[in-house]
Amino acid sequence: MPILPISPASIPSIPSIPDLGSAQKTTASNLDQAGKSFENVLTSLSKSDQNANNLVQQLSMGQNVDIDQVMIGLQENDVNFQVAMGIRDKLVQAYNQVMNMQV
Repeated sequence: MPILPISPASIPSIPSIPDLGSAQKTTASNLDQAGKSFENVLTSLSKSDQNANNLVQQLSMGQNVDIDQVMIGLQENDVNFQVAMGIRDKLVQAYNQVMNMQV
């Protein structure tokens, strides 16, 4: 019984494997963007807190400050803080899910 050689036409095409290096770069890029976004949120929270504290201090010292502006500043700071805590909670939840994954 003769053995026939294998021709490339008889082999079904195998899908190409994606470059894993580019996937790792994309993931690292996404993590950098998420880190920068969270840093921006924290910076905004810090500025909002500082502004609210300055308004309250000016009001308590008897300076000419509208009570409306003080209340708006305090509410804005509260909302910013709640958003930051929500983001933090989601990050902690995602971290816990990753840590609970079985390899």
